[in-house]
Amino acid sequence: MNHPWVTYLQAYLGVRIHRARTAPSRGASAVEWVIITAIIAGVALGLATLIKTLVEQKQGEIQTSFGTGGRT
Repeated sequence: MNHPWVTYLQAYLGVRIHRARTAPSRGASAVEWVIITAIIAGVALGLATLIKTLVEQKQGEIQTSFGTGGRT
């Protein structure tokens, strides 16, 4: 195939692949993003667990007070 678009695409992809293979800092940057994302996900999961626990405690208090007719 000697279509100009195919030739252009082959050249473009060849340059991009060459840059990706020869740039040593690219992989380190990806690892940093993965670590940052994992930390943020961990904090979000921890906060969600904390909020769930607090809501369940308040729910239990409300159910108890309704069970006693509002008297504590």
